[in-house]
Amino acid sequence: MTAKLKGTRSRRSQGAGGAPGSEQEAPLSSERIVATAVELLDAHGVDGLKMRQLADRLGAGAMSLYWYVDNKEQVFDLALDSVLVYRGPPQPDGSRDWRGDIVHMLEDWRTCMLRHPWSASLLPRRALGPNILGRLELLSKTLSRAGVADADLNVAIWSLWNYVIGATITRASFDVSDDDRAAAQQRLTDLSEHYPTIERSRLLLDNDWDGAFRKGLDFLLDGLVPKH
Repeated sequence: MTAKLKGTRSRRSQGAGGAPGSEQEAPLSSERIVATAVELLDAHGVDGLKMRQLADRLGAGAMSLYWYVDNKEQVFDLALDSVLVYRGPPQPDGSRDWRGDIVHMLEDWRTCMLRHPWSASLLPRRALGPNILGRLELLSKTLSRAGVADADLNVAIWSLWNYVIGATITRASFDVSDDDRAAAQQRLTDLSEHYPTIERSRLLLDNDWDGAFRKGLDFLLDGLVPKH
């Protein structure tokens, strides 16, 4: 995984006014562009973000955006990083152990991505910005403090990364009504001779997504961190 942090283009140093003579560009800023891009992504998904549509929403010309961002790919990078900022527990507790820190960090990560469902599918193929890198650094440091050896640290990070991304995508895409869920479970009951275990566990009726995420995370952490 290669992190890429882009610098600010020199022409943006001319100020928030953008190109000379254009009054429409005066209220523009990179922050407004990113915030508006997030709104469009929330409403229409990755395929729905167009630079022309973004400019129209901002009340600006499409070309004026390029005084602040290089291209649409950078808009994706900045929008993604902006929704994954991590500010830590609301009330830091000096007695909080490493496990509590990791659980809070990953539950917050999942919550952020569920709030912005496009982020989970976008994350694996974007440049990593400072907020994402900050999360990974904090996660690495906490795992190291918990006793994970440097030789195993990357495996631990990728295991947790894959778990959070997979759980988020599954939750965001699993849109099934209670009636459909009940009908599917009844079909399993009718076929219980062939699928006895998942029928007995009532798999298709289990919609405790938060509980399953937390318990699965406990299973994963039990295996990743050495017993003392």
